[in-house]
Amino acid sequence: MNSMIGSAAIAVFALIVTGYFVQSRLPPPKPSIVGIDLGTTFSCISTYEFSSGNVTVYKDKDEKNIIPSVVAILENEVLVGYKAVEQIETNSRNTIYDAKRFIGKKISSEKIKQLSSNYPFKVSVNSLNDPYFEIKLRNGTKVFSPEDIGAFILRKLKGMVESAIDRTISMAVISVPADFNEAQRNATIEAGRRAGLKVLRVINEPTAAALAYGLHKKPGINTVIVVDFGGGTLDVSLLMVRDGMFITMAMAGNNRLGGQDINNNLINFVRKMLEEKFGLVEITPNDLQVIRDQVEFIKISLTDNAEAEIKFSLEAISPITGKPISYFYVLSRDDFNSINKELFLKVLDPIKRVLIDAEITKNEIDEIVLVGGSTRVPKVRELVADFFNKVPNTSINPDIAVAIGVAAQAGILGNGWPLKVAAVEIQNEKLRKVYVNEIDEDL
Repeated sequence: MNSMIGSAAIAVFALIVTGYFVQSRLPPPKPSIVGIDLGTTFSCISTYEFSSGNVTVYKDKDEKNIIPSVVAILENEVLVGYKAVEQIETNSRNTIYDAKRFIGKKISSEKIKQLSSNYPFKVSVNSLNDPYFEIKLRNGTKVFSPEDIGAFILRKLKGMVESAIDRTISMAVISVPADFNEAQRNATIEAGRRAGLKVLRVINEPTAAALAYGLHKKPGINTVIVVDFGGGTLDVSLLMVRDGMFITMAMAGNNRLGGQDINNNLINFVRKMLEEKFGLVEITPNDLQVIRDQVEFIKISLTDNAEAEIKFSLEAISPITGKPISYFYVLSRDDFNSINKELFLKVLDPIKRVLIDAEITKNEIDEIVLVGGSTRVPKVRELVADFFNKVPNTSINPDIAVAIGVAAQAGILGNGWPLKVAAVEIQNEKLRKVYVNEIDEDL
């Protein structure tokens, strides 16, 4: 009898060992839940790899892992991302951006008239004060809600993953600003539904950034400042970390300050230089796009270099020379900082405000996390470091830090090993974000 039991035990053990080795040699399961950073200016998508614990941020066909949150409605197709941006000068009336500023909000007809002046496209509201975008096509006018525009972007991101892994994706975790109310969160979930995604959870962007850095399980971390300086907005959050829980203690921001404003300052500088050298020049839409492309290149180049070359040719004819304009100029990082001096100093305003509101001193901050592409600017990092007398944490690419954190949350929901420590986000329903804009507005 004992020998039979022993033989059976050996057989079971052999089966377990065989199963382990067979399973270890099988390809890792493909991800089923995606993490999405649906941004005001740029968006990206990621997954958590269960076998390795790594996060993959997916690229589009042009090898870009972030895409502009821009949607162009054409007669027979819809363009999303860089393709939409490329035609914006010739189709500005039907190219929608900043849709995230409108999603889930009620806006009066008086307010929408005021806001419409900021955009080349038409924004209106219905009888319930829900905003929508009017698109004029040859066969009539079509209307799209902010959720529709968000769905176009989400569908594009979803397709990037499906092309890469050859599998249909139907579930997602999406990040939202910490100050999004229930209506805005539900509208984001609805945008996901229209894109064919069941949104399992929405997670606050600052929490996602902190999760990407593993601050919920890092010893000695109790207070965290997250500075999110993106293309269109600046958001600062102060988080308290307690036993793996993130609690938002204060929020402040400037919703009219971002990388686009840095670019606009550079464009104004270039146009002034052109006028001084070539006379008053009428800039065509194509010329303006050439200048925009150049200043974006310069901004990125000056992140790693002490100087950068501005070099372009325009269609415009100089009234002085009578010839098309060709321009060359070497811009130093010091010049760049001088052009944007006032803008950069504004980055500190919401940081100071969250410290006041949370009744905490800057010396009590354990970790500073920088996310958003505009935090790549050396002067921004220098100002933040000097203010806290502490070097900010920038070890993760700031463009994709939130997406990495959202993917980790997706991994937790998917019971992904080795995510043994899950982060919990505690919502503070009474907390409100403070805007430090000269004009206090929430859009």
